Amino acid sequence: MIAVLGASGEVGRHAVAALARAGTGPLRLGARRPGAIGTEEAGPGARVMAVDATDPAALARFCAGSRLVLNCAGPSYLLKETVARAALAAGADYVDVLGDDPVAEALAAAGAPAAGRTAVLSAGTVPGLSVLVPRHVLALTGPGEAAATALTVHAGGLERATPTVAADILLSLTTGGVGGERFGHPLAAWRDGRREQRVLRTDESAEVPFYPDRVAVQPLLTAEIERLAAALPLERADWYNVFPGRRTRALFTALPTLPVDSPEQRAAVIDRVIRASEADLAGADPYYRMVFTLSAPTWSRTAVVRAGDSYRLTGAVAALTVRALLAGRIRPGLHFAGDVLDPGEVVAELARDGAAEVEVFATAAPGGAPAQLAFEDGAL
Repeated sequence: MIAVLGASGEVGRHAVAALARAGTGPLRLGARRPGAIGTEEAGPGARVMAVDATDPAALARFCAGSRLVLNCAGPSYLLKETVARAALAAGADYVDVLGDDPVAEALAAAGAPAAGRTAVLSAGTVPGLSVLVPRHVLALTGPGEAAATALTVHAGGLERATPTVAADILLSLTTGGVGGERFGHPLAAWRDGRREQRVLRTDESAEVPFYPDRVAVQPLLTAEIERLAAALPLERADWYNVFPGRRTRALFTALPTLPVDSPEQRAAVIDRVIRASEADLAGADPYYRMVFTLSAPTWSRTAVVRAGDSYRLTGAVAALTVRALLAGRIRPGLHFAGDVLDPGEVVAELARDGAAEVEVFATAAPGGAPAQLAFEDGAL
């Protein structure tokens, strides 16, 4: 039995559909409001349960008897390791579409998971695919080519923010990073083996390759990108969050100054995030895009991920993580998905499933600048 918590949400329903299409099951689908769970695509034998992730007894009942628990519920930075502990206590393996460093630190401090059990965190788009795509591009490096030295990423799109996403965005201002830090360091970048503060600048009207219009870009260096840069290793790594929507960008700029001390104030800010995203989306087609440029002094490759929205993309990565774990391709222990999934397999499966199109372009421009992009790898 595969238990999917948060099955009524945008990510959860896409994960359920992807698992069912792959023949993975049977599925136990959990949500606070079970009537909101769509079972049409869940496959035969799917069972729906009411469960509140903040209720320990209900959560224990939901996890009991499961081979694996996939957590798509949120806000992740509020639940933290709650669901992971319940799943592991029930003897199940665990996959979390977010989780990140706070959950990893809490589980490691508790000596979890126990011997023979597996927990995989950050099995989504950002984090998750955000390091798998660069690893895929790196694998395309030919014999005799210089080692990669730099990575530049632009990620973002035009899509509706769900209440859960809006709540996690608000929480990320104070948590979500390593050692109790906030999620990411604005304006920071990776330089010569370490994080450097205030290296980059925002741009409110940038032309970014492969984005249809001018966008606002906000540099943010996360712990995930720091780990990737250290592991490869890279001399430079720059990450930019992309905001095509003017209203959403303006609100995000103001977020640190808004009052959020009371539950009512936090709810009001969350509602503003949702309404801003809806206003930006009015009359436009939603999209989500990630553009990765990995380079050396003598070559440069750019991977472009195109998706209708990040929710389906996250659900697809989560489902692939579940399948890899069940197939024995992930060893027992505590992991981040970007460290243990096969990058090429993930990219190919996303294309086969229809969750995204991925293209890789190459050039031999000195300095790593993609001056004349040439089609290399195709829509995989």
